[in-house]
Amino acid sequence: MLRAGNVGLPNVGKSTLFNAVVANAQAQAANFPFCTIEPNVGLVSVPDSRLDALAKISGSEQILPARVEFVDIAGLVKGASKGEGLGNQFLGNIREVDAIVHVVRCFENDDIIHVSGSVDPARDIEVINLELIYADIDSAERRIDKARKDARTKKEAQIEVSALEKIIPHLNEGKPARTAPLSDEEREAVKQVGLLTMKPVIYAANVNENDLATGNAFVEAVRKIAAADGSQVIVISAQVEAELIELPEEDRDAFLKELGVQEGGLKSLIRATYDLLGLQTYFTTGPKETRAWTIHKGMTAPQAAGVIHSDFERGFIRAETVSYKDLASLGSMQACKEKGLVRSEGKDYVVQEGDVMLFRFNV
Repeated sequence: MLRAGNVGLPNVGKSTLFNAVVANAQAQAANFPFCTIEPNVGLVSVPDSRLDALAKISGSEQILPARVEFVDIAGLVKGASKGEGLGNQFLGNIREVDAIVHVVRCFENDDIIHVSGSVDPARDIEVINLELIYADIDSAERRIDKARKDARTKKEAQIEVSALEKIIPHLNEGKPARTAPLSDEEREAVKQVGLLTMKPVIYAANVNENDLATGNAFVEAVRKIAAADGSQVIVISAQVEAELIELPEEDRDAFLKELGVQEGGLKSLIRATYDLLGLQTYFTTGPKETRAWTIHKGMTAPQAAGVIHSDFERGFIRAETVSYKDLASLGSMQACKEKGLVRSEGKDYVVQEGDVMLFRFNV
């Protein structure tokens, strides 16, 4: 399972947000730096209204959503790349995740201490990004010496050297490795280096409840930085999400409506993170269950079948496939068959987002 890590300065709302994301209180949240030392981990269901529609069509007994793993990583501080504030440990935690949710404080509150004494999203983002860049410069410079030696006899190492020779000056300009002008082959070659700034990023702009609907000047500062990086911004209020958890399900929509929003931002964040990780969903549905299965974008039908069970991939014959939109529109698999919308797909078929599939295979 792929993992997304909450990253940011201390006291920006990471742990409060994590608690809301996993809908429990397992992550400690308090008003002092390094409250979170060991990373907390939680499995999160990906919101998907299509599941309810499919379950109704099939009369399913249960619904099983797709899931993503979130990791709450302790706050980084200036100097983390040199070991400040247990920086080496925290950078190691970031190295183990597949994508970064960069939580940025976009609210004023005199009762919550800011490590720099004031709220300034641009400065705060720069502190985190530079620490990750410094750590990557160190990793890349150490790696390139070995790669150059290996390049004398190995083509893969030659590609890696080419990539690192582009990445190192890019990092020295204060730019993340993910924006370096690399070919697909070069990008693949440096995966093993584990560069922190190669990981995709979503910025979570954490606002107070009054700014959830409209945003504020702090959020606009985050959007400007994210646009330059090609990253997405989700406006969210960790405090609102924490309050929502305490409310009965039937009261949550009314609470959000009073704030002027359809949803608090948490669902958008989870869906955006799922997409950022390069994941997509296909469905199986029947009387027993309707289930969302998580696969990497670009997977073929046999590979998708293998997510259910390895025997399905080995013995794959074909996949009876219909798009969710067609099934939801016509209301039954039989109606889709009558319209010729149920396709028999073979081994080369690349699964599309929202496919509803039934696999045929040899045991």
